[in-house]
Amino acid sequence: MAERRYDSLRRLEQAQRTRADIAEAARRLFVSQGWAATTVRDVAREAGVSVPTVYAAYQNKTGLVRALADAADLTADLPRLLDELEAAAAPEGQLAAMAAFDRRLFERAGDLIALVREAGRTEPELADLYRAARKTADGTRVQVFTSWPEGTLRPDVPTAVDVYAGLCNVDVYTTFTVERGWSPGRVERWWAGVLARELLSEP
Repeated sequence: MAERRYDSLRRLEQAQRTRADIAEAARRLFVSQGWAATTVRDVAREAGVSVPTVYAAYQNKTGLVRALADAADLTADLPRLLDELEAAAAPEGQLAAMAAFDRRLFERAGDLIALVREAGRTEPELADLYRAARKTADGTRVQVFTSWPEGTLRPDVPTAVDVYAGLCNVDVYTTFTVERGWSPGRVERWWAGVLARELLSEP
């Protein structure tokens, strides 16, 4: 009786593990082979499951990428960002918290962000996903910047959002960490400093 009682939990755990295995296999293939060259059959083979299992779990390749993108936000720890924004006593601290979030996001999911952007060139749904993510990030910065006392920002809010996006993005992160050999922590510290100098009236 006890064993049968937990059968549904075991099935749920197995289903979640299968979904995770499929997603991880898809990520490996998308990054190594590219979006266009990877098929659902490839993902199934890599994950050790049947093709119908992949479709049942994620519907299609786009569903897989969307799920991976959603997971990327979780790995960057949005609740931690919110806690740090609320705890920061000054704008410099809030800029540092935002830079830290971006560092975590790009460190753990920069390859996925680049994948979604590249796949969006041929897949309208993924192009929409990328634009929506950028819009959400801009919205967060607007909320932070408009919460500061008047005169804190050197430029106006739209320009400040543009400057932030131009500095803190996956391409800049990749240039420093891959091409120039910087550690992720060094990039984060540089971001925090340059954002303060560029955006605050009195950094």
